[in-house]
Amino acid sequence: MLRKFLSFFGRRRNWTIPYVLYLSFFVLVPMVLIVWFAFTNNEGEFSFTNFRKFWLQTEAMNTFIYSVIIAAITTILCILLGYPAAYLLSRMESHRAKLLVILFILPMWVNFLIRTLATVALFDFLKLPLGQGALIFGMVYNFLPFMIYPIYNVLQKTDQNLIEAAQDLGANPKQVFFRTILPLSKPGIASGVMMVFMPVISTFAIAELLTINNIKLFGTTLQENIYNGTWNYGAALSLVMLLLVGITSLLQTGGSTKAAEEGNLI
Repeated sequence: MLRKFLSFFGRRRNWTIPYVLYLSFFVLVPMVLIVWFAFTNNEGEFSFTNFRKFWLQTEAMNTFIYSVIIAAITTILCILLGYPAAYLLSRMESHRAKLLVILFILPMWVNFLIRTLATVALFDFLKLPLGQGALIFGMVYNFLPFMIYPIYNVLQKTDQNLIEAAQDLGANPKQVFFRTILPLSKPGIASGVMMVFMPVISTFAIAELLTINNIKLFGTTLQENIYNGTWNYGAALSLVMLLLVGITSLLQTGGSTKAAEEGNLI
């Protein structure tokens, strides 16, 4: 028996079986259930009622649009704050850069809920009102490390010979940055956007705590429907979110490919 077991797992391809089983049970089956509930009504009949309800329900559609706007604002702020930080880190000495990167990543080791509660306490201490401003601040605070690290990772691996070649050809610092460094760092920006934009839309705890339940994001709407037992409509909302994730991933892949082509041309 032991010999058969060792012989079975002695083949490298058989090591993928646990991974396939895991994906099938925890990814494929839930996806099938989401699609099934999304395209059926309460009687289990095939129907587009759930998507029609989402499209025609003003509150749900407005919440979705508002969530996309908040996610876009958060992502832009994270890029504006994160790119300079990542660029400066990439220009530092290795040991100092690694220390600062750890300091940036350190908050990620703390649970989202604890960080958000700390933000609420900070606003209360400073006697600042909780609302949309606090929501955006909390989003940027929570997701900024997810923007800094991928950009830093790409900039750190940038071939310095390309920068030196641009300087030797007479490019000034501004031209070196916009025509060499920035195009080469686009894959890191794309990864950062993916890691910030989608989680902001789907989150609900941050919005509930930092706005005292006065502002609702799309993740809150989805959560409420699941908790209230409206599985079909909740599944339809989940599928809309998954489609948005897929579209964003395709755009990211296209942007990364284009950036790689530009890097090769450079």
